Amino acid sequence: MNAGVTSERVYDALKTRLLSGDILPGERLEPAAFAELLGSSATPVRDALHRLAGEHIVEMRPAEGFQLPFVTEPALRDLLVWNADLLRLALRRWPARRPADRANLMARDPEGGIRTLFSAIVARAGNVELDRHIEAASDRLATARVAETRVLSGTAGEMSEIRRAARTGDVKAIGRRVAAYHRRRVTSVPAIVQAIYRSG
Repeated sequence: MNAGVTSERVYDALKTRLLSGDILPGERLEPAAFAELLGSSATPVRDALHRLAGEHIVEMRPAEGFQLPFVTEPALRDLLVWNADLLRLALRRWPARRPADRANLMARDPEGGIRTLFSAIVARAGNVELDRHIEAASDRLATARVAETRVLSGTAGEMSEIRRAARTGDVKAIGRRVAAYHRRRVTSVPAIVQAIYRSG
């Protein structure tokens, strides 16, 4: 296996692990421990951690090393508002309705989670920068999305309503559902942050 393949494998595995919600924000990330866990040397792990720091998924602190960033109420609120703004901007850029587009909108992963659903909505706008930003926001919201399942009920129903609206291509209906989804989470930020730090 060449170095490039190893680096990508380590990066993908490490990112998946960090976004799973199994590691608490603020927890120190030891490259040697991850290297052993992932069956690699420490160098590709350190490289992956630097890359993830560039994506704001981890932080690097001088003399302290790498850690998952702390999740604060103001930061989570800002990130949720940013996510909603990205979706609102994408919906403004949707092309005129075309039956084939409506039929294929959710074809990528019809049973996927909210990340997949929001990515599909943004992808239809046809703007690669919006695609990149919604993916980055989803990465940074991953821990909160895991925690919210312990706080909010009916999340599957919310997602079904957004998906149903997206399949019709009705931009106003999608916008209303997406806004309601984000409003509910913004008002629940204190409980979500508590759930993040509560030991499972």
